[in-house]
Amino acid sequence: MVELLRPNELEENMIMDILKVNGVDLAYDSFGNENDEAIILIAGLGTQMIRWTVPFCRLLAARGFRVIRFDNRDVGCSTHFSHYRTLDFDALVTALMSGQRPDIPYTLDDMSNDAIGLLDALSIDRAHFVGRSMGGMIAQIVASEYPERVLSLTSIMSSSGNPDLPQSSPDVMALMTKPAPNPFEDEAGFLAHSLSFARRIAGTGYPFEEDAYRALILEEVQRAYDPGSVGRQIAAIAVSGDRRPRLATIKVPALVIHGVDDPLFVPACGEDTASAIPGAELMLVDGMGHDLPHQLYKLAADGIERTARR
Repeated sequence: MVELLRPNELEENMIMDILKVNGVDLAYDSFGNENDEAIILIAGLGTQMIRWTVPFCRLLAARGFRVIRFDNRDVGCSTHFSHYRTLDFDALVTALMSGQRPDIPYTLDDMSNDAIGLLDALSIDRAHFVGRSMGGMIAQIVASEYPERVLSLTSIMSSSGNPDLPQSSPDVMALMTKPAPNPFEDEAGFLAHSLSFARRIAGTGYPFEEDAYRALILEEVQRAYDPGSVGRQIAAIAVSGDRRPRLATIKVPALVIHGVDDPLFVPACGEDTASAIPGAELMLVDGMGHDLPHQLYKLAADGIERTARR
């Protein structure tokens, strides 16, 4: 049984590198043979590349892929936008409602351009793109805007941007947006806050492994702590709009994996994404929430590989 590792073991024998892409530094690492077809793993809102755990990356690499994970801009060891003024979410909503372009530091399109820029920097012509949550949105945009660079698409626990879809549970949104204690001043309070949210969005089908999550959360803090990045990335999501017209143009093999228990993006979000992409396969997973427990690594890897081989 694959387990998440403690922080001092998580990056054992791994070498992280940093490349300049689209004017920002992107931190990344790689698993497998560099001559194999590449899989690009894109992380979700405010989370770092290590959410794609070493065991999961190695599982995919063992199937004959070069697996590349990276820190999105504004998280982890990539370039942060902490110098940008604090976002006014009321003003953001007002601007969007009036059809105006809000002043934000970057968009999901910028982040999708980062992913393509990473391919360019690594001299990779085409790759399979796999994204989770916000990363799924970025991967969707990549597949629609850069069809010549994408071999397949797997969108996990994400959404289409359809404004008519059911919203997240209010308590989930409250937990996600509530400020957390500073981990360097109140580590116990920070962990309690972070674990409470992780537990709330986890599925009911698998045990919540608190020690493993605690290790992962602390590793992220050790790599980089920037509480403002979540708000800036929420703004990027907010202005991305309805992606269904873009999704309709995707022609590569596509898979949508979604948890039946997901309280952040309810199952209808996955169903809508799959219905918007021509020929996409929908995999609804009982007991899965808005996370990817190790018990589902093989199921996800099977789906990613099946889609890549189509």
